[in-house]
Amino acid sequence: MMHLPKDYLDDLLVRMTHHSCAIENNTSTFSEAVSILLCRVIPGKISVHEFYELENHRLAFNYIIENIDQELTISLIHDIHSLLLERLHHERGRFKSQENAIVGALNHTASPEETPSLMDQWLLNLNNQIQQANSSDDIILSICSSHIEFERIHPYADGNGRTGRLLMMHLFLQNQIVPLVIQKENKHEYIQFLEKQDANGFSVYAVSTIEKEKQRYKAFLNSLPKELSRGDGIDRCMKNL
Repeated sequence: MMHLPKDYLDDLLVRMTHHSCAIENNTSTFSEAVSILLCRVIPGKISVHEFYELENHRLAFNYIIENIDQELTISLIHDIHSLLLERLHHERGRFKSQENAIVGALNHTASPEETPSLMDQWLLNLNNQIQQANSSDDIILSICSSHIEFERIHPYADGNGRTGRLLMMHLFLQNQIVPLVIQKENKHEYIQFLEKQDANGFSVYAVSTIEKEKQRYKAFLNSLPKELSRGDGIDRCMKNL
């Protein structure tokens, strides 16, 4: 796995969590996310539901980092989803049992009956495409295409977007590529890629965004003479409150 400085992981955790949850209409601010995720302080005005969305995303993020060398399996995907929906949904960690739909989308999602087999095929296709890739851009295209298909299947009753974006992070890191952080400001563009099933357009956007993320990653990689622990990062955060 690529070397990930602790400060970069803290930075990535906050950005991934804040923006991914904001895309799903979580209204907490970036500073509130920092307070919860790094400082471990709960702002008084945040709702219980929105707190758990952020806190659960932190747990799922850490689970991915701890298991980054593990092959992506349906069981691992269920684990990620289970962590994300802890205390938020009774069907966490298992495929949907009833029909669902994507708000505002015209595309139909998979039925509960066909979801398990479609997800098995989804995973097989994804692995084959990555194995046959000849460049990092090919890998990015494969991951973007698979994300669109994952969201089309919509395998869970809730939490599909957050789960799918964390799966992309897992796949990028496994293939020595810095993660794609989709900012809330780009939500409309991102949703358009999904609705139009525009894998090529999504891939172009991802390549450009990942190039910027590389520069951020390199800045963290070069800025410290030695790695600081996450505990050190939290200490600094507490002093700055």
